[in-house]
Amino acid sequence: VIPPPVIHIESYSEDSISFSLKMTTNIKVSGYVVNIYWTFDTHRQEKRTLVIEGEKSIQKVANLTAHTPYEISAWAKTELGDSPLSFVHVVTSGTRPVSPSLKAKAINQTAVECSWTGPRNVIYGIFYATSFLELYRSPHNSTTSAHNMTVLVQRDEQYLFLV
Repeated sequence: VIPPPVIHIESYSEDSISFSLKMTTNIKVSGYVVNIYWTFDTHRQEKRTLVIEGEKSIQKVANLTAHTPYEISAWAKTELGDSPLSFVHVVTSGTRPVSPSLKAKAINQTAVECSWTGPRNVIYGIFYATSFLELYRSPHNSTTSAHNMTVLVQRDEQYLFLV
């Protein structure tokens, strides 16, 4: 039986998490697959996937959001097959940024000007879809460090926007 890997949180800050991965077995490990999950607003779960080569590993994941719960799951790739999943949860330190205030204005039938307030020197994600279900599962999206963006849409549709 292949055991799940041990995920140990080494440290965390406002915008990063460092963790180590190891196996408590003599089975040869060729690498790990790690997923980092977090919820963006109440409508959108985000995921970042890391594929890591080697037996032992210390990883640092950066560009995270302050005071946000993250779930890290990992499994090992071994000579006998994949291990079961293991999970850890951690909340980054600091104060979570205030949600931006979004305004969306139609320019014409296929373009919408989105503008918002919020801190400088951060990356914003703009998500849009024609239904709440699509907004949650597979929205159109774009990123920018600016405070406005023109989004191209299909004519004769109503859209929901989230920044």
